[in-house]
Amino acid sequence: MTRRPPRLYFSLRSPYSWLAVTALRHRVPGALDEIECLPYWDPDDRTDAALTARGGEFHYVQMSRAKHLYMLSDTKRVAQRHGLRMAWPVDVDPWWELPHLAWLRARREGRAWQFYDALTEARWGRGEDICVPEVVRAAAEQAGVDPDLAVTAADDPDIREEGVECLYQAYLDDIFGIPYLKWGRHRFWGYDRLDAFLDVWRPDRPEPGPVPALATTTRTVAFDIDAPGGCG
Repeated sequence: MTRRPPRLYFSLRSPYSWLAVTALRHRVPGALDEIECLPYWDPDDRTDAALTARGGEFHYVQMSRAKHLYMLSDTKRVAQRHGLRMAWPVDVDPWWELPHLAWLRARREGRAWQFYDALTEARWGRGEDICVPEVVRAAAEQAGVDPDLAVTAADDPDIREEGVECLYQAYLDDIFGIPYLKWGRHRFWGYDRLDAFLDVWRPDRPEPGPVPALATTTRTVAFDIDAPGGCG
């Protein structure tokens, strides 16, 4: 019997998810073509109701402000260690359905990771709010994705259903934080467990060089008014 591929749960909200995906792609080129990737985000009322009706729930619990402030300094430190300059975006009343369901739309067009790169470049490279239509539209245009379908993905019942399925699978897999890698009985939560995952999945991988820096002009935001949360 063929063994199921690993699963990666990622979030466009989480800086640790961004760091893990960046490192994974660098250490094992083409890895994301071999891994089942599922987006994970804080659902809005409509998605949450559909998830509940399906028999699932959202396991993630919002973190304390103290932990959130620690995460600000920690992710900046990790990014600098890998030569990645980052801007901390200011999220005001974010609607996470918009970028994550747009990603599912981009995947249908075969442009999932081009769109992901455009969104993360906007969020972590320039500190932009990826939960507003104009930023998602610009990212879609940059990635070669239909911008109208991207910004209206949340209005598409099929995309909504696909999003609920992603979160239902996360419920079944007991996902409580991001990034999260699962392969058979092996489970790895957090950016700092990436090497442990690769030791199991790709023990003979070659040693990579340094992670290349973002090819964008970046800035550092010294303050944050986002709610103390996020899929860290």
